[in-house]
Parts: sequence; C-alpha cells; structure tokens
Amino acid sequence: MRIPDANHARPRADSIAVMNTAKRFQGSPPAPPQGFLRVAAIDIGTVTTRLLVADTDGREVGEVLRRTVVTHLGEGLHATGALSGAGIARVAAAVAGFVTDIAGAGTASVIAVATSAARDASNGSAFLAALAAVGVHPLIIAGPVEARLSFAGATTGLAGDGILIADLGGGSTELVLGSVRESGGAREVRIASGLSLDVGSRRVLDMFLHSDPPLPGELEAARDWAAVQMRPFFAALRERPQELITLAGTGTTLVSIVQGLEVYEPAKVHGSYLSAREVADLLAMLAAMDVATRRRVVGMDPARADVIVAGALILETIIELSGLGGTTVSEHDILYGLVLAGPDGLED
Repeated sequence: MRIPDANHARPRADSIAVMNTAKRFQGSPPAPPQGFLRVAAIDIGTVTTRLLVADTDGREVGEVLRRTVVTHLGEGLHATGALSGAGIARVAAAVAGFVTDIAGAGTASVIAVATSAARDASNGSAFLAALAAVGVHPLIIAGPVEARLSFAGATTGLAGDGILIADLGGGSTELVLGSVRESGGAREVRIASGLSLDVGSRRVLDMFLHSDPPLPGELEAARDWAAVQMRPFFAALRERPQELITLAGTGTTLVSIVQGLEVYEPAKVHGSYLSAREVADLLAMLAAMDVATRRRVVGMDPARADVIVAGALILETIIELSGLGGTTVSEHDILYGLVLAGPDGLED
C-alpha cells in the first residue's frame, strides 16, 4: 500500500462523521435464514456510538445493517471527571436514530453496552437516564468483559494460535492473546492473557497533545507514557504473538487513508495489512498537520481528525512491543462479540 504524501489533502465531497454500511433493501430486509436469530447490538464508546443488526446462529454472523456515529462522549472527561451534557446529548440522538433502524429491521432482541468513558465518569447515572429516555438501557461493562467480547468478535471465522487482538478505543485499549481451534464442528477459544488498559486516543490527546499540530516533545511524552502502560502486558506473556489484529477506528481510518477512499468501504478495509513502516509514516504525516488540514485528507473521517494522531501513536507502540512487523485491520469487533454472546454472555 502506498502512503500518501503530506500534500495529499483536498476538500472532500462527502462527510463520513455518520457512516452507513448496510445492505440495500427495498422496504424491510428479508427474514433471517432458518435457524438464525436477528439481533441488534449497540456499542457506546468514548469516541463513537455504533449499531450492528445481524443474523446469527451462535457461530456465524451475517450483517444486515451497520451504522457508526462519531459522538465524542469522552470529550472533556479527563479534565472534569464527568461526561458533558453535550456529549450525552450526541449519544442519545444517535441511539434514538438507531431505535428507528432497529424497529424497521425485525430484530428479536437488543443488546447495548457502554465502555470506557461511561466506566470512568462520575455521572454515569445521568448518562443511563438519557439513554433510557430514548428506549435503550445499556449495561456499563467492565474492562475484562470488553476484552473477552472483542476477542470473540475479532476471531469470528478465524482459527490459529498466538492471535493478539488490539481493540484501540478512545478511552481504553483491550489487549487479548489467545487461540481458536475448530474441531468436529465445535469452536474452542482459549485466552492466554487479556487486559483492559486506560490508554486510548481521546485520553492520550487530552493528556499530552495540547498543541495543534502537536509538538515533538508532546508526542515523545505521549509515546513514553503509552509504552510504560502497555509494556507489562507484553513482558508477562508466556507465549509470543504470531499475528496482530487491530480493531476500531484508528486502524480502519489509517487503511482508508492509505487506500485513498473517497467514501468508506468496509469490504476494502477489512483484512487489510498495515506494516510498521506504514503506521510510522502515517503518524509522521498526520502529526505534521493541524486538525483543519487533517480533516481534508482523503480517507479521513473528519470527525476523527483530532484523535487520529494519538490513535496512530498507540498503534505504533503496540506493534513495536508485540515484536511483529505490522497488523491486520478488522471490521469484526466487539459488535460481533455482542451478537454471538447474547444478553447472557455479558457477565464478568
């Protein structure tokens, strides 16, 4: 893949702050296949609020509808310890739209979770009340549960040993090393090590990257801090990772930039490989730009332009600590894990 140069920034015809990646149907989507159940999963994170409607038999996942809205729920959380009223309102508006989508899709059940920002906030009850008002009751899940669900989702359809999953969010990063085996129609998942760390793109931005564009000293301080937070996980591993799979918006955005996607296309992004050199080059290019310039980079979701440098820095650190040469980027993530787990699979 070719890394665009720093001049590869021009006005975009589209805005992908809200991304819709759904199959096109005339009217309502067809009924699920025999033996499958249609489920809706909502994931409310620090940066994005996302919906997946999918058909599942407990082993396979067939997407019906996927939506992503950049809501920046965690904006200002580091400074105040609380979720802002504006952030809560953005999430509530996004989820209200999801409720309409879900009603038209013929789902049998809805599973909603909230992760790092909601875990950390002092006013989580106000957040939950705002969501209840639009008809959704999310569960604020613990970090280990988030890690387990991310691994289950990311490894859907995969088998092998030494699979390292990095779910790089806005407030936290989940690192899970494990293996998946298929035998006699049964799927065996073994997690060797898993950890949820308070290292995320929004958190790093708010803690360290105060200048626009960030100063070299700010980048170095952020890199050092991220490495200190994550190094113990890698040092304690009894087996070395054989493959790194990166989930969430940092990885998908970097691939979108490399591919020069005017409109985001999940099928082109899913399964793409980013080498360590490509991630380093992208980080250097984006860190040299101010936020306004980053928004015009082809392939960039303009709403992610402020957090993408911090995210790329975290990803670069993970690749370096893993000892691998790069990462595969996946669209299969915690939403898949939620669909497969069902409501009964959310306990710690």
